[in-house]
Amino acid sequence: MELDFLSVHMRNPPFIRGIFSSFYHMPRTRLIICPNEPQLGKVPFFTSIRSCFSFTAVVQVVETPTVEKETIFQDSDGGRRLSTKQLKYGAKKRLVEKKTIFQDSDGGRRLSAKELKYGVEKGLVEKGDGGFLIKEKKRGIKWYSEMFKDYAGKLCLKEGKALHGEMIRSGVEPDSYLWVSLINFYSKCGDLVFAENVFDLIPSRDVVSWTALIAGFIAQGYGSKGICLFCDMKGEDIRPNEFTLATVLKGCSMCLDLEFGKQLHAVVVKGAAFSDVYVGSALVDLYAKCCELESAVKVFFSMPEQNSVSWNVLLNGYVQAGQGEEALKLFLKMSDSEMRFSNYTLSTILKGCANSVNLKAGQVIHSMLVKIGSEIDDFTSCSLLDMYNKCGLQDDALKVFLRTKNHDIVAWTAMISGLDQQGQKREAIHLFCLMMHSGLRPNQFTLASVVSAAADSVDIRCCKSIHACVYKFGFDSEECVCNALIAMYMKFGSVLDGYRIFSSLSNRDIISWNSLLSGFHDNETSYEGPKIFRQLLVEGLKPNIYTLISNLRSCASLLDASLGKQVHAHVVKADLGGNIYVGTALVDMYAKCGQLDDAELIFYRLSEKDVFTWTVVISGYAQSDQGEKAFRCFNQMQREAIKPNEFTLASCLKGCSRIASLDNGRQLHSVVMKSGQFSDMYVASALIDMYAKSGCIKDAESLFQSMESSDTVLWNTIIYAYSQHGLDEEALKTFRTMLSEGIPPDGITFIAVLSACSHLGLVKEGRRHFDSIKNGFGITPSIEHYACMVDILGRAGKFTEMEHFIEGMALAPDALIWETVLGVCKAHGNVELAEKAANTLFEIDPKAESSYILLSNIYASKGRWADVSTVRALMSRQGVKKEPGCSWIEIDNQVHVFLSQDASHPRLKDIHKKLEELTSRITAAGYIPNTNYVLHNVSDKEKIDNLSHHSERLALAFALMSSSRNSTIRIFKNLCICGDCHEFMKLASIVTNREIVIRDINRFHHFSHGTCSCKDYW
Repeated sequence: MELDFLSVHMRNPPFIRGIFSSFYHMPRTRLIICPNEPQLGKVPFFTSIRSCFSFTAVVQVVETPTVEKETIFQDSDGGRRLSTKQLKYGAKKRLVEKKTIFQDSDGGRRLSAKELKYGVEKGLVEKGDGGFLIKEKKRGIKWYSEMFKDYAGKLCLKEGKALHGEMIRSGVEPDSYLWVSLINFYSKCGDLVFAENVFDLIPSRDVVSWTALIAGFIAQGYGSKGICLFCDMKGEDIRPNEFTLATVLKGCSMCLDLEFGKQLHAVVVKGAAFSDVYVGSALVDLYAKCCELESAVKVFFSMPEQNSVSWNVLLNGYVQAGQGEEALKLFLKMSDSEMRFSNYTLSTILKGCANSVNLKAGQVIHSMLVKIGSEIDDFTSCSLLDMYNKCGLQDDALKVFLRTKNHDIVAWTAMISGLDQQGQKREAIHLFCLMMHSGLRPNQFTLASVVSAAADSVDIRCCKSIHACVYKFGFDSEECVCNALIAMYMKFGSVLDGYRIFSSLSNRDIISWNSLLSGFHDNETSYEGPKIFRQLLVEGLKPNIYTLISNLRSCASLLDASLGKQVHAHVVKADLGGNIYVGTALVDMYAKCGQLDDAELIFYRLSEKDVFTWTVVISGYAQSDQGEKAFRCFNQMQREAIKPNEFTLASCLKGCSRIASLDNGRQLHSVVMKSGQFSDMYVASALIDMYAKSGCIKDAESLFQSMESSDTVLWNTIIYAYSQHGLDEEALKTFRTMLSEGIPPDGITFIAVLSACSHLGLVKEGRRHFDSIKNGFGITPSIEHYACMVDILGRAGKFTEMEHFIEGMALAPDALIWETVLGVCKAHGNVELAEKAANTLFEIDPKAESSYILLSNIYASKGRWADVSTVRALMSRQGVKKEPGCSWIEIDNQVHVFLSQDASHPRLKDIHKKLEELTSRITAAGYIPNTNYVLHNVSDKEKIDNLSHHSERLALAFALMSSSRNSTIRIFKNLCICGDCHEFMKLASIVTNREIVIRDINRFHHFSHGTCSCKDYW
């Protein structure tokens, strides 16, 4: 730029006078240096000055009688001071050591320390107009090269461009070295367009200039462009040197272009460049990054010599490929070769230890760092933090963190991320707060980690505060942060907030879609999952493991096996069928959809199975009432040395509960105690439920009372157990205790409470509890609650009130409501209302057998056999078959099943003999068969014969033959026990002096000393 130096009266002499006086005699003057401002006064002559910063100035010199004083220059830091005399000789004496800028005491002309260092002498040339031109002597090419190198190191693009402009105006003809310096300068400053323009101006381009340009593009991340330039260079028949080859190989690694890299490998071998250690290292790096570790190892060990770079490259390749153990083996070989390893080497090995969770090896490396004094190095301390965090030793990680003197953002992020990954969410958020108080600015990775931690907290306000931090620091468009935010809102059920962030993303990767899919797994919103999956495919994205698992979970929630099979096709297409996580999701989907054959097929095809895979298949068996298979699968799992977790045990216990397998349940109880998982609420609830459903209510009660802590699920289990066993007063008492201990009830709690009120005939109390569901506890009543209330009113015979209640329901009556109405009509013989309820059920679900059976039984009880025939004919036309009644009993860990009029049991004769003997004793005690419970139009003799061979009586006779004298007899039945068998069992408990427990489809009946726990009300 141009500056005018105009002479005016001033106190100090000019700084340029000392320079001028060495060439010309000048009168004593006073000068002032003023930028671009014309000054008034006498103007004897002007001098134009062109400095090394390419600006021109005019100096006005005015004679004055004052005494000359020397101008003082000081650097921009206010430190070192130079006089004009020192400035004159500053080129010859190395007075300036630091890169500072000097200016005169009036703040005008500025000189850099670089100018002083190279000692640019100034000359004065007289101009025709009486002025003088201060003209620099021609600078050397070497000087320009050094200056460009210096600007490149400082990334001073603007200053370098100005110097380039001066060089052009000065008419300097660059040599090859200066051309390369220019290309390097523009490349390192990131201006690749100028670098390429400079390259195009080179009259004769050699391998060095080509390599400089190629290296510039690759250094800026443009690997593909670097490869194209190399091809252009080869087109000009310029032979690459070792540095060119190493640089282009780096570009191949960067863009993972293995095929071109292999061609370069051939060029390396052909040109005998393989002996260069850097070329060899670049080849190893290429193969390692392209997951060709076998080729990388071959190249490495065929190299004539290896240096620390080549060792580090191969070590990093193993670590990146997840082969931490192989990396350790290579590190041992490196140690044996006496190769000196750097902090980078040890840091790489620590990453391998972290990925393979090899704590022992990681601690050995830690000791080596302590030995060489690099433990608190910023670079290695972050790797130590990562290793201890991934090995689950957050306390040790924290010790390393606290010993590090200067915590940078990487260290803070590593510590926060480690706490988050190990489930210590609150600690991670607290550490983030401490970091913020320290004044350190978070980066996108810090925020992504703390957002992930906040997603598992229970405070949505905390999440929104962190979201505000994201906006505050300007990371609201960062993909990794936005993906974490989407997942966070989806976990909280804030689907609209999550979708809003997803929609704002300009570039959505597969992680963004997976984060969105994670919010559509539950039953309410799972129908959106397949829609999102289809849109993802339409946009051309390739689903990964997590995409497929999310969509399979949605299909499982929807119970849509057809849709699940389509996703399965994508799994096969992606060749992910053998993946343990995808395989587990497939087994879960087929099991929940009731297709256990397909689930088994996938399960047994998996080459690797972990505890989650076993748990999924066990849970599938349990939920489909195949408890025996669930227990066999559990035993097989133990034989394969897979340790069950709490969910495995809870699922297996659930399977035992469904088939009332008490012996298997007790074995599982012992496994629970040995594994120390009894304190887990899920396991404890499953155990109590197992004992309750196996008829051992006292054992269930004992377990409940032994629990040190409890939650809502545990209280629900025992309340429901009491209700099912006829201990309804105890159920209501336990409910009151639950409330007094501050345990909040949920919807399931009230189903058990209302059921107890129904069995006791407590209409007013039932109504009060029903009203409190919404008004007292803020729970929206479900259809099950309404059904319980209908049952309470119906059992009490309040049919008019019941009908009004149904008409005023907030929910539309469904099959459950009308089934309940039909059930109470059977109990009271209300044929008219029963017909209304049955006809409604025939329209809702014409395949439900219970509707036909109940209506037929109501007609039969009234002797309306023609109507019975009509119902059975309708049932036949609909293709509905009645499930045969059966009972089963477990003796010596073996289940024996009995059907009415059964002739298949191997000990049938002995059973009939025992039953006849028992019937005679009961008849003597006053038993009279009640043929009203035989709902067939046959003779009384046939009715009595039919009653005497009901399945529960056959099971009782077998139990009396096979069990010990004082043990409780437990019989399980798939249908409701008839009134005649109920009376028969009461008398049997007297004549045998045994407690008899029968579980039918509705409840438990405890027969003892001639009475039943249901009080004849069931």
